[in-house]
Amino acid sequence: MIPVVLSGGSGTRLWPVSRQQMPKQFCTIFEKPLQTMTLERCHKMGTPWIVTSKALQNLTEINLKDNKMSDVQAIYEPYGKNTAPAIAVLCKLLDSKGLGHEIVGIFPSDHLISKEQAFLNVVKFATSVAEKNKVVTLGITPSYPETGYGYIQTQASPLSESEGFKAYSVVKFHEKPALEKAKEFLAQGSFSWNAGIFVFKVSHMISLFEKHQPELWKTVAALKADASNLDDIYSKVANISIDYAIMEKLGGDELACIPSEFGWNDVGSWDAVASLQKGQDVTSVKGQGNFVFGDSAKHYSTVGLDDVIVVDTKDALMLVKKGHSQDVKLVVESLAQSKPLLAKEHVYEYRPWGYFEILKDTEFFKSKVIRVNPHSQLSYQSHAKREEHWTITQGTGEVVLNDQVISVKAGSHVHIPTGAKHRMRNTSNDMLEFVEVQLGSYFGEDDIVRYQDDYQRK
Repeated sequence: MIPVVLSGGSGTRLWPVSRQQMPKQFCTIFEKPLQTMTLERCHKMGTPWIVTSKALQNLTEINLKDNKMSDVQAIYEPYGKNTAPAIAVLCKLLDSKGLGHEIVGIFPSDHLISKEQAFLNVVKFATSVAEKNKVVTLGITPSYPETGYGYIQTQASPLSESEGFKAYSVVKFHEKPALEKAKEFLAQGSFSWNAGIFVFKVSHMISLFEKHQPELWKTVAALKADASNLDDIYSKVANISIDYAIMEKLGGDELACIPSEFGWNDVGSWDAVASLQKGQDVTSVKGQGNFVFGDSAKHYSTVGLDDVIVVDTKDALMLVKKGHSQDVKLVVESLAQSKPLLAKEHVYEYRPWGYFEILKDTEFFKSKVIRVNPHSQLSYQSHAKREEHWTITQGTGEVVLNDQVISVKAGSHVHIPTGAKHRMRNTSNDMLEFVEVQLGSYFGEDDIVRYQDDYQRK
């Protein structure tokens, strides 16, 4: 099997930890980021591929490097066009490599699976069903009438079974239901939650695109084997999910569902997080059932509060009553209008060479702490609206200032005048850290002109 991880997301449901530039699969909400855990599972099925956006390329490459997963092959979409174009492009590239006969598994990057062996066993069964030119979806056996998931309705009698697993023909996909309808689904017993996990043969999926989405496939079929024209392809394809494009058009025994139970959770809200872990210690006075996700160096206390979720980050604090965390998206929508940067990014940002954290951002100056990885360097750049002062606090390296090389170490200070070309270079085997103070009329990250960059950024 070729396991494929789909990695996207807008970062809204687990705000303020998850944000547009740091969606939940990269956040350390559990002991490891969800994408790391997903890739580790996938490695047990084969060499993974990952399909994600160029906007998440830096985070993806850092994630792969940190976990020594250089064998993972990545497809970087110029922008998101939903799951159907992503899967069509994947199939085209695999077919171009002579892998049309292979079975592919599609797995979201941001789901939690606690029973790994049970999951691997059901995927193995799904692979055997997919070999017969069927598209297989893994349904989650519902334990309560959830209104936040789509449902898959199946026939009563199985079309295939082996070693305790059963695959059923799919009758219909149902959108997220109202509570009473969800209760009906649960009572009938032939409904599963739609987890967005699919298994199929590459050549068979291509035939389905040709039949049900001929215009989309005609466009994708022009993709070059090296994906050099991917931007052009994406400018022409429709924004459509694989459910609407293909799955809901399949009839009879073409689409099979395997109802499963492997400790699945889509971690789609802070309520879900609170149900999955203890959280930090909190002293509750005249109250109970409170959950805190925050700074481990802080102590949290509540007085007179019951069933409150507290999420604390460096630049945002959110309190939400348990049972209402699906409405966090409304907070993000509001912030997108009033304080867009707070919805989009953290005070820290990872870059290919390391990362920085904003210490202070005012009308008159901005300060950061910047850490540069061993033997890495920033781009050679200039700024039109600010000067910078760099004070090295840790490590050794070189500053290139208007083509002059200046050796620096802890305690060194370098002034970067407005308009000067400059870069920091770490020449050692250890992390280099410096504090940057910006003075000027504008401190945005877009005030950068790059003259040379190891990472081909513009």
